[in-house]
Amino acid sequence: MVKRFAGCWPRAPRGWFGDYFFMIIKKKIVSLHTEFFVSKIMAKGRILYINQGVTPFSEESDATVMNRYLPQYTQDLGREIRVFVPRFTDINERKHQLHEVIRLSGMNLIVNNCDHQLIIKVGSIPTARLQVYFIDNEEYFAKFGDTFDSKGVLVPSNDERILFFGRGTLEAVRKLAWQPHLIHFSGWFSGMVPFYLRRINKENAFFSGTRTVFSLEADSFKGKFAEEMERKMRADGATAKDLRLYQNLDYMTLMKAAITYANAIVISSPNVDPELVQFAKENKRHVLDYMPDRTEFYAKINKLYETLCGSSLNN
Repeated sequence: MVKRFAGCWPRAPRGWFGDYFFMIIKKKIVSLHTEFFVSKIMAKGRILYINQGVTPFSEESDATVMNRYLPQYTQDLGREIRVFVPRFTDINERKHQLHEVIRLSGMNLIVNNCDHQLIIKVGSIPTARLQVYFIDNEEYFAKFGDTFDSKGVLVPSNDERILFFGRGTLEAVRKLAWQPHLIHFSGWFSGMVPFYLRRINKENAFFSGTRTVFSLEADSFKGKFAEEMERKMRADGATAKDLRLYQNLDYMTLMKAAITYANAIVISSPNVDPELVQFAKENKRHVLDYMPDRTEFYAKINKLYETLCGSSLNN
């Protein structure tokens, strides 16, 4: 019988057959070890974060801080993550060293019967080993200017911006060939993501089985989107059922539509409109209430991911 000595490989029988036998056994053991560690890495789920803003790229707030540290917490658990945000004009490209991702850019998206080029840029947060992808377009994010006017009222032209951002993000993820188990989107600017998720799934099964979590933030505003929003959505494949949810589109209507389509809701601030919280609970969704302890809050959110995805999060 061949015995194994501490810290050594077993001594093979003498001769060319023994050497060959030893080589095969060694390769098999190395292969088993590799398969074991690869399976451990691949066992973690893939979470896509679609946010309105992320510190340090955006002005610091409760929402942008959470959008910065929640993905890091999830990544530290061993899960794969991707983060997408709009490239608003207040984001300093030179300061944050953003650069274009050529292999993802160049796609044209039709919004309001016009072609608009999708530009993807990327920046990093070195201290967190996080990359953040930015959805950009010269017209929507360079020429349109501010989201609100001087009185804090929504600029009506934001309808095309949120259509472009919602669709552009999902198309970029498809081009990455990175299929998420779960999408966690937050803030009103990501409010059209569930609409496009349904639309894309009708044409392509890439996001089939993907679960969704929507974070409600204290980001309400005055004003309405342009009256032509319904026509623009219909041109993008909206059904009569979809349009019923988006009639006379303002903040509350947009949020309630996102809640209706999402699988679960996270209350990310103690100042979220109580009407929206009540609406979520009445619709029998999983609702995770705000928790001031961030570490505990992020842990609960990841438990929510596991509840929604079940065993698929470990595939």
